[in-house]
Amino acid sequence: MIRTVFAFVALLFLIPQQLETISWSKARKLTWQDFKAEPVTGTTAVALTASGITFGYSVQKLNGSIVEFDARISSHFYPEKSWVVKEHANDHILRHEQLHFDITELHVRKLREAVSKLRPSNRVPRQLDELHALVNKQLKDTQHAYDTQSNHSINIEAQLEWEKLIAVELEKLDEFASK
Repeated sequence: MIRTVFAFVALLFLIPQQLETISWSKARKLTWQDFKAEPVTGTTAVALTASGITFGYSVQKLNGSIVEFDARISSHFYPEKSWVVKEHANDHILRHEQLHFDITELHVRKLREAVSKLRPSNRVPRQLDELHALVNKQLKDTQHAYDTQSNHSINIEAQLEWEKLIAVELEKLDEFASK
């Protein structure tokens, strides 16, 4: 008897699934119209990008052993949680925000690559959960490093370096790109 078990996790800011999402696409870049939340007051930030990894998996069991599994991993932008102070918005800042979304996609690709190396076994659910947690930590750390080093886009030289770095890293993992 084959039994299928499902697990589903949405993360980054614990965003409810009913919110509008934009899936990452190489062909579709963010626009300021995508930032629909009210700006946060009392901050010097001009914009905030809410993006994250949506992750779920299912396993098939035969005689109590996992014989097959499938993972679904997506990169999403959340318009209703993303905001901009319109009077201070410009193309440079939009590129900075787009790169936050691109960094999320990069980590989706890293997770897909890691998952592709797993083989069916009863350890798969634990392995998937551990990989997911690890990649989320790496994503958080990378986003923080990006903002710190680029000084939230103010350091133009660092911003350009990050743009080049992420483009190269995305290209390396192109076979795991979101479709």
